[in-house]
Amino acid sequence: MSNDRSPFIVATDPDKPPHGLSSAAYAIGNFDGVHLGHQAVLHRTLELAHETARPAAVLTFEPHPADHFAGRPVVFRITQPATKARIFEELGFDGAVVFRFDSRLAAFSAEEFVEDVLVRRLAVSAVVVGCDFHFGKGRLGDAQFLTDAGSRFGFEVAIVEKVEGGRIDGRRVLSSTSIRHALENGDVANAATQLGRRYTICGTVVSGQKLGRKLGTPTANIVLELGNRLAYGVYAVCARVGGKNMPAVASFGIRPTVDAGPPLLEVHILDFSGDLYGEVICVGFVERLRGEKKFDSLSALAKQMEQDKREARDIFDRLG
Repeated sequence: MSNDRSPFIVATDPDKPPHGLSSAAYAIGNFDGVHLGHQAVLHRTLELAHETARPAAVLTFEPHPADHFAGRPVVFRITQPATKARIFEELGFDGAVVFRFDSRLAAFSAEEFVEDVLVRRLAVSAVVVGCDFHFGKGRLGDAQFLTDAGSRFGFEVAIVEKVEGGRIDGRRVLSSTSIRHALENGDVANAATQLGRRYTICGTVVSGQKLGRKLGTPTANIVLELGNRLAYGVYAVCARVGGKNMPAVASFGIRPTVDAGPPLLEVHILDFSGDLYGEVICVGFVERLRGEKKFDSLSALAKQMEQDKREARDIFDRLG
């Protein structure tokens, strides 16, 4: 992006079009993962905005509708909200509008959603959705309903066909569900193929038991969001701290050799020494080395950790 670009706009529950996003072209969806299928919708939105010299924006929802209806976090979120916003900005969008998915919004009929949200509160000039997009109470609104509504209210509608990706249960698909399935099995390489980038988690480093330091492998510890179902195990990862990417090895799990406590992500940055407590680091998953295992002794665990570091180094040497 050029330095003269206007600041990226993030608006929550606006009652009128946010300043800078009037008559924008909007991509609509949850976009959990912002995977290659989502990116097809996003790129088509950018094209429409460019063709008509309009701002480009994303309309999304928090919490995830499934979490709202369950009354608690149940969805394995692939991409954190702040990370999604950063990706939208990097793609070239002017802003993102987030509507709280609450009981009031959930009760909107498809017609009410169009009239109140798209027309009155956002004044959209165009909307872009995937072919399987559904909205409104009972999910009765679909792409065809939206197309007809666009004709009545004077906004353009573009429907983007599905993008094929990985395999799940023998079927070739690309979806947030298939990416979650890959991550739940520790297949971070498959997830990266569908995402178009590495699966990444960002978090603030918290204090731990400092056992890793005693074993010769000091770690930066991050508590993951509720609902995260990444397979327990040890991974070669890339850690980004202060704008710098560094090779690392990370363990995610309950530490059965030590305390079998709550799930924790423990990141050891190779050839690094320093205090990271309170720092925000982003961890990109490159390859799974092994599953989580209970060892007979701490010395056996320490020996395996050294082997894990060697394997991670080999991976990064191979990647260059």
